[in-house]
Amino acid sequence: MASLIQALLLIATGLRRPLFLTGNLKEIYNFDAWDFHHKLGEKCELFLSASVPITAQSPDGGVVRIDGMLGTKELYVFDPRALYQIMVKDQDIFEETDSMIRGTRLMFGDGILSTLGATINICTCGFSSCEIQPQESNTKSKGRGLTQFSPLLTSDTWLRAALESRVKQGPKEVDLLLWMTRTALELVGQAGLGYSFDPLETDEIPPYIVSVKQLGVTMHKMALSARYLMPLVAEIGSAQFRRFMVNIVPWKNLHETRDILDTLYATAVDIYNLKKAALEAGDKAVSSQIAEGKDIISILMKENVNASSDERLSEDEIIGQLNTLVFAATDTTSSALSRTLHILAERPDAQEKLRKEIRLAGVDITYDQLNSMEWLDAVCRETLRLYPPVSYLSRITRKDVILTTSTPVTTLDGSTTTEIPIPAETNILVSLLGSNRNPAIWGTDVLEWKPERWLSPLPQSVADAHVPGIYSNLMTFNAGGRACIGFKFSQLEMKVILCLLVERFKFSLSDKDVAWQMSPIAVPAVEGTKPQLPLKVELAV
Repeated sequence: MASLIQALLLIATGLRRPLFLTGNLKEIYNFDAWDFHHKLGEKCELFLSASVPITAQSPDGGVVRIDGMLGTKELYVFDPRALYQIMVKDQDIFEETDSMIRGTRLMFGDGILSTLGATINICTCGFSSCEIQPQESNTKSKGRGLTQFSPLLTSDTWLRAALESRVKQGPKEVDLLLWMTRTALELVGQAGLGYSFDPLETDEIPPYIVSVKQLGVTMHKMALSARYLMPLVAEIGSAQFRRFMVNIVPWKNLHETRDILDTLYATAVDIYNLKKAALEAGDKAVSSQIAEGKDIISILMKENVNASSDERLSEDEIIGQLNTLVFAATDTTSSALSRTLHILAERPDAQEKLRKEIRLAGVDITYDQLNSMEWLDAVCRETLRLYPPVSYLSRITRKDVILTTSTPVTTLDGSTTTEIPIPAETNILVSLLGSNRNPAIWGTDVLEWKPERWLSPLPQSVADAHVPGIYSNLMTFNAGGRACIGFKFSQLEMKVILCLLVERFKFSLSDKDVAWQMSPIAVPAVEGTKPQLPLKVELAV
């Protein structure tokens, strides 16, 4: 079996042979890895020998062999049938990697991201406020109850007021990433936790905001090391001993990560203590809080009290859930909103069309009106297709397995197969980006941002591909038991904020060059600076 997997597609055409030590991983875990990932999805190169290459390209190009550390072989996958098997059919075989499970447990505690198994439906794409629900929850039930969040979101015009105060004297450069992060944090705080982090009334930036935006970037600098060291470190000594070792190791990025996680954890503990005190004080105290005790954490804590002793979560586990939820929801949502505003600044025609649609709907937009705005919906869908906040996920095979593909892949001897034997303990990169940008599914204009593609019937190839993603034939919100069941809320959140902003403000590019970095969650940055999205903002006429 090991010899057959080495006969699979190797690396993207035109790339130099990888170093033995790091393989292709140095190119994959890179802030500027967009071109590399695009090439992996474009064409693959087969080698008969070191000097005689044979180039082949399958219609989908959906399974590519890449080189890992020390010559190990891994797979980069975005073939739709293979994705279905990995993320849905055989998800118990293709599990989260040890570095992911143990790493998130070390960073955030025992939260939903550090859990294996199918007892609950959990979100690993990180998008917005995911409710913990039984595995049998269906799409219809996931959409219920969203209307209760709509008044909460639409009444929060503090964001618009805060920006108005900054640009009322004329156009001004504003860091929209900062404002989208502050807004996303406040929304998930109110709807998910019944807690206010930041009412946006002052220029003072809460430490949590600074930490949440820097964590992904700082961790990505250690991605290769963390991938292999995290499972080992997690087994060394007690938590106190590991903390001691972190403190004495002379590693700047590690110390920055430590300080960031300390801030996140301290905030989670404070919120937990407030919720616990309200719960102990009785229903009146709970109902007096934001969201009136209907937020996710309040419900979780209330149900936990009534749970049997063997099913009851510990205090540390609840804090871990809280910590994970807030971080994941804030970072991904702010990334998607920032990307949308950046694109609208680049495409003033699309921005003006959206503004007209919003104004035509009137001042007090209802939930139903929001969902009936076709251009707004198309803008959101197309942005999430072309620019998913999370580009890829990691999996590992827990036993030998046959991976089935939609189209044949070619082996070194020239034969083709749709059944790929994969040995146990093989690392697999599941490319959400590659699936969303697969030209065999979406057509030759796959790399163009074209919201209008959603206003007419999609190509038959989209339906025929049977992409397993839970949203619009896309993998943006993942698939299977670890799919994001909060995706309905995230769409509502995006649409409400865009309506509030685009109706009132005009966004255009500033003089600074912005480049998006492929960290675990995509972030914009100006060269040599921390994550930011400087755009020129002015009142719209």
